[in-house]
Amino acid sequence: MSQAIPGGRLAANVMHFARLLRAAGLAIGTDRVLDAVRTLEALGVQRREDVAWALHALFVRRPTERELFDRAFRLFWRARGGYEEALAALRPVVERPGDPRAQVPRRLAEAWGGSRPRPPRERRSELDAGWTASDREVLHTKDFAEMSAAEIREAQRWIAKLRLPVPPRRTRRWRPDPSGRRPDLRASLRAGLRAGGRDIPLRWRAPVRRPPPLVVLCDISGSMERYSRILLHFVFALARSRQPLHAFLFGTRLTPITRTLRRRDVDAAFAALGRGVPDWSGGTRIGACLREFNRRWSRRVLAQGAVVILISDGLERDDPEALDREAARLRRSCQRLIWLNPLLGYEDFQPLARGIRALLGHVDDFRPVHNLVSLE
Repeated sequence: MSQAIPGGRLAANVMHFARLLRAAGLAIGTDRVLDAVRTLEALGVQRREDVAWALHALFVRRPTERELFDRAFRLFWRARGGYEEALAALRPVVERPGDPRAQVPRRLAEAWGGSRPRPPRERRSELDAGWTASDREVLHTKDFAEMSAAEIREAQRWIAKLRLPVPPRRTRRWRPDPSGRRPDLRASLRAGLRAGGRDIPLRWRAPVRRPPPLVVLCDISGSMERYSRILLHFVFALARSRQPLHAFLFGTRLTPITRTLRRRDVDAAFAALGRGVPDWSGGTRIGACLREFNRRWSRRVLAQGAVVILISDGLERDDPEALDREAARLRRSCQRLIWLNPLLGYEDFQPLARGIRALLGHVDDFRPVHNLVSLE
């Protein structure tokens, strides 16, 4: 049976809850807070579930913010009379693969801890070291799931500067090149005719070299929720390079996002993704999504020696044999298949899941993608 909300000071409680979400990284302005107070007063709701859904509709704008909002709401209304118990419940839990315990985001823990009144400190004249080399090293080696909101923003700025060092490959096309090693007979004959036919100057050509197209398949299922958003910034950084790129998101279905990546404003692109991707933080059907990609998109995008980057934890819920067949077909269609798995950041990681074992036999590279060092 639903619990009633404590009466009194509704506007103050909504304001403090909005401050908690804002400190945790959600963009909530004063206008939304006022709308929330007016909405709750107009509806006259008396149940906690009704208040949660009303505030959810006003404060949550992206799929990646749903879980953070739910945990913050449960913490806030539970902890009105017990601060220490709530703060103890927010301590980060080191989660291992397959651990059923849900990890509370560190940025929410720091946002809650930052709202606690602190005693005034004496003013000291000290040198502020700022962003030192030691801080950068700690940030580069820290797992994305353990970063605070400020560290995530700094990591996103670093990711925006990354460029994928993919060497160009030789194509079937040729271009004029004075230092080339293959004579261009047609260009030589044309040059001889222009000279009157007395002599035929040799013209040379060389093969055209271009970077291979990139195809990124990024997992946005519930098990990848802690990594998918910041890894999408990595995909945006790849899209800003001159290399041809096609990107897809998958959870329970496959969604192409190549056109969305062309937007210059990253926040506007994420808002568009939130409206156009219904299966964000849902289930995982890697085999079915790869089958759809192989049937509908492989011939369109896997050309000229394309390289496929698969970003996923490999935790498949469907038949692993179907995943094995589709992964084998994908490997035959591309030049190289690279699998980036955040679970490799754990020292005791072992490929015990059936989906991981099905994928491992078809990839060329199996690398971690849990921090900035692994991305670099």
